[in-house]
Amino acid sequence: MSQMPELNPELCNGCGLCVLVCQGGGLIIENLRVKAVETEECDYCGDCESVCLTGAINLRYQIVKLIVG
Repeated sequence: MSQMPELNPELCNGCGLCVLVCQGGGLIIENLRVKAVETEECDYCGDCESVCLTGAINLRYQIVKLIVG
């Protein structure tokens, strides 16, 4: 499995917004809680974290783009 965001299912309210925005198909809602599924497609974009209203999804690392010019 590629690097995935950290999930805290206890904070999840089961709304499914993260599943809707996940382009890699790495998240599902099971028993009204977020769960990661094995995928190599997660590009660690952070869309799931940004739509999570309860803080159940957290990116462990911040992606920083360096622009040289």
